[in-house]
Amino acid sequence: MNKRRLFISIFFIFVAAIFSGVLFLAPSFRYTAVQQITIITMLSAVLSLLFSGFTQDYSWTDRLWSVSPVGYALIYASHQGFAPAIMFPTLLICLWGLRLTFNFARRGGYRDTEDYRWSILRERIGNPILWTLFNILFIAFYQQILFILFTLPLNLIPSDSPLSPLTVFYGLAALLFLILETTADEQQYRFQQAKHGYKTRDKRYEQEYEKGFRTSGLFSLSRHPAYLGELGFWWFIYLTASSFTTGYVNYTLIGPLLLTLLFIGSTRFTEGITASRYEEYREYQREVWPILPRPFNHSRETSRINSSVR
Repeated sequence: MNKRRLFISIFFIFVAAIFSGVLFLAPSFRYTAVQQITIITMLSAVLSLLFSGFTQDYSWTDRLWSVSPVGYALIYASHQGFAPAIMFPTLLICLWGLRLTFNFARRGGYRDTEDYRWSILRERIGNPILWTLFNILFIAFYQQILFILFTLPLNLIPSDSPLSPLTVFYGLAALLFLILETTADEQQYRFQQAKHGYKTRDKRYEQEYEKGFRTSGLFSLSRHPAYLGELGFWWFIYLTASSFTTGYVNYTLIGPLLLTLLFIGSTRFTEGITASRYEEYREYQREVWPILPRPFNHSRETSRINSSVR
């Protein structure tokens, strides 16, 4: 086991200790689910900050994206006695966590890979003091506070409410977006593996390998179909939980809204990097929308790609 993998193992041991310690020392008969989750988040943010300073690896919060929200959903479920109303969205979030964990693991996230964007952003910021502030305020704390906020709608669900047809509809819509996200991840993973020579190249995509980025399949409809699936999933989790209330505008709306803003910012930053690497990416940007599919999109690029893969 190399040093990075050892640190990752130790990190998750500490994370497990934080979850179990808080649930033991701040039991549910004295603390609400939101209070327990907030304490866990503050401690895990500090832990991520300490590990980033010690290892100079800034992806510790990234490694919690598929773990902490699942744990938070289960905490809400335990407070409601694992009633059917709360278990329905909780099981959907568990499926989401399994998908994200699998995809993150096969790309090396739990072995030795830091998100490449952090090193680029660190160079652009330049000043070590400003980078440290960014690490504290955004990477370690803001992102993990988002974990609280986009799972917060589960706090709306009462334990004694039955599942209505509308609730089931919203939940199934969330599942469809999860399937969309999973499919997009699979298409991108197979393409990247073939492009870098880890798998046999598919002759249908030879032009895309040469360009360096995928434009077929779901990527002919959206430049970031996985982002579309992710945002759709959490918006419908919000609607699923809100269906138990008297209206669809409530305090938990801040979660999916801030998550959407995060993805918009991430899209702009990531695409700036991609466009600087690949000459033809600007043309792709003109032809296909970033997240939402363009209505009646019959662009030359999309038509050409679709015809080439038939």
